[in-house]
Amino acid sequence: MAETEAARRTVETVWRMESGRVVAGIAGLVHDVGLAEELAQDALVAALEQWPRDGVPANPGAWLTTVGKRRAIDLIRRQQTQQRTLTELGRDLDEQVTVDFDAAVEERIDDDLLRLIFVACHPILSPIARAALTLRLLGGLTVGEIARAFLTSESTIGQRITRAKQTLATAHIPFEVPTASERAERVDSVLEVIYLIFNEGYAATAGDDWMRPELTREALRLARVLQGLMPDEAEVHGLAALLQVQASRIPARTGPDGEPVLLDDQDRARWDRLLISRGLAALDRARTLGDPGPYTLQAEIAACHARARTPAETDWPRIAARYADLVALVPSPVIELNRAVAVARADGPAAGLALARELADEPSLEHYHLLPSVLGDLLARLGRHDEARAEFERAAGLAGNGRDRKLLLDRAAESSQKKS
Repeated sequence: MAETEAARRTVETVWRMESGRVVAGIAGLVHDVGLAEELAQDALVAALEQWPRDGVPANPGAWLTTVGKRRAIDLIRRQQTQQRTLTELGRDLDEQVTVDFDAAVEERIDDDLLRLIFVACHPILSPIARAALTLRLLGGLTVGEIARAFLTSESTIGQRITRAKQTLATAHIPFEVPTASERAERVDSVLEVIYLIFNEGYAATAGDDWMRPELTREALRLARVLQGLMPDEAEVHGLAALLQVQASRIPARTGPDGEPVLLDDQDRARWDRLLISRGLAALDRARTLGDPGPYTLQAEIAACHARARTPAETDWPRIAARYADLVALVPSPVIELNRAVAVARADGPAAGLALARELADEPSLEHYHLLPSVLGDLLARLGRHDEARAEFERAAGLAGNGRDRKLLLDRAAESSQKKS
């Protein structure tokens, strides 16, 4: 019984690590990601049945890929109507899928994996649909796990993934790496998905938990996979740098009861130095490949914090300058708000408040709780505590995350205890 349970746990672990490559390898054969996922699931079921009985194979990922490809061959054979085509196709496919499981892990799988990433992250899909499909196909997460991560129902996520696959099939999206003319947009779409997954894990937009580590871990894994598949793309390394440096703070971002710990209050000795070193190495690689893009610029900002041993040593003028570069490259009210915070730390709260006030009538920030939160913080720094309290209370009313809401209400209470 213990051996059977151990084998089942091995199947689950291998699936989480190898599912993307398994689906990609099969999709390279059938050119349909929905069908490829179904066949990969068939291989998973076969593993759950056979491994506990026969033992775990020496190369479990290759075993899954080979079984999935054999199922694909069987399916294609059944669908053929002409015997000559059937025979020729079967012979050609059999040459691709050998009895030697090690041969299933070939260089072409990396090409198929890159194709699968571009298909799952195709801009024809909405960002949240791309994220759900990516977690399903490339992360091996179950529908239930994805639903819990995004605090929604399994039926909602299941429908979203099904519709995404139907959309790709209806639009006849080819299973290929995009052409040179499409490449920039398509790479941006992939990076956007990984960034979205990371951010939802790093600072949850809803629920009672401030972070969801399973999402940050998956985003980090996907970023590293992409680095290996696209070693000459500067922004791929820029994103990997940003995520790793940001993730290094996770151990210090919450207190004993899960309450948020803000950056200046974090115990920097708890920051993960290995992640920081990896992130800085990725940042160096991004810089050597071309002019900095938005993810590389954000990584440079994160690196400024990582290099500071104490909050007082933070190079705020450099951070403010990088935010100015970022605004010039990608105009955004959210980035402008972040620049206001950096300017406040570099030049004083009054300078930052003036910039933040300019965003007060920005329609896209009307329901963004961090705008009144920043205003409250800067007003408190200026000793204008009545105004600060009102802003903190407004921010709490807009916050979707329970931990954020409590933090803001606590700050409002602190402001009400001080005289303006």
